[in-house]
Amino acid sequence: MRQVLLALLAGICLVTPAFADGGHDHHAVPSLKNQTATSVTVQGDVVTLTFGPIDLPASHEGDLAASMPKHSFQLPKDMYMVGYKTAVFTKEGKPLPKNYLHHILMLNNSKPSVSCDGEPLFFAGAGLEMTETRFPAGYGVKLAKSDHLMSIVAFYHKAPTTKDVMATFTMYMAPEGAPIKEMDVYQVGVNIVCFSKFAQRGPNQTDEGIEINSGVQIHREPLKFSMDGCVKFSYPHGHDELLMIGLDNTSKKQTLLRTVPDVDQDGTFLQFQPHQVYQDGQGFPVTKADDYEMVMVHHHPLQKKEAQHGMGNYLLYMTPGACPASSPSPLAIK
Repeated sequence: MRQVLLALLAGICLVTPAFADGGHDHHAVPSLKNQTATSVTVQGDVVTLTFGPIDLPASHEGDLAASMPKHSFQLPKDMYMVGYKTAVFTKEGKPLPKNYLHHILMLNNSKPSVSCDGEPLFFAGAGLEMTETRFPAGYGVKLAKSDHLMSIVAFYHKAPTTKDVMATFTMYMAPEGAPIKEMDVYQVGVNIVCFSKFAQRGPNQTDEGIEINSGVQIHREPLKFSMDGCVKFSYPHGHDELLMIGLDNTSKKQTLLRTVPDVDQDGTFLQFQPHQVYQDGQGFPVTKADDYEMVMVHHHPLQKKEAQHGMGNYLLYMTPGACPASSPSPLAIK
């Protein structure tokens, strides 16, 4: 097992129940150990993780840039996640700008990743886009009672001084007994998305993303899938100054995803509108045989001297195997 994976899993020897705080390990930022907490509550078909309060700015620690201790937990029963949402706010309940959040990662340490060999499954998460997610009806991601789950949270280290910042990650679960088709979770990106490959990042790429300099910049990366699947939902992730991210099947000369965010006049990221977030119960196919390419486009204002750092990622939720024969051909764009 790679050294980075051992470091990530070192803190989960003792797994806490769903209603308890815990999961603190020696990789946490020392100054935060007595200041921050994570709690997990289960109310009906909703599971909520609450992080903080924490004072910002906060430094990052470890390979996945955590600014709070990692938190390990288990669910009280087998459940199917059918959607999720994220929020960031003060302890008093005042909403804060989205870019205060760097990322929330949700890992299943009991199930291997399909897209990142030798890693645990990254099954959900959010960055500054904080897009609310609802899978097509009848589809979900299974989280078993025996699964060892873990959350990793990072707040933006350049956020202005703010006291008592909190965040929540809310998972919507299917009602018990509802018929659900299980989906795999597959992550792709222009930047390196597998943490065990972070050492292979080029000099222009850090944990903040790929360096974006003056004017229009286009980045492309080839991609091969390690499974055949039918994509039902695609969660996009990007940073400020992003103009577009996309996924192309270069073997068949088909564009599968083309996602354009709302941005402010200066390029500050605002949101991905619902019609830009792909979701379709019929889905579109990806295969091990074909060649694919991820692409992202940024524009960095010429008067800005300091470089931006960009990302272009998708978290693809797919059923294994081929799509139904009635599935439409791409262009699979809403």
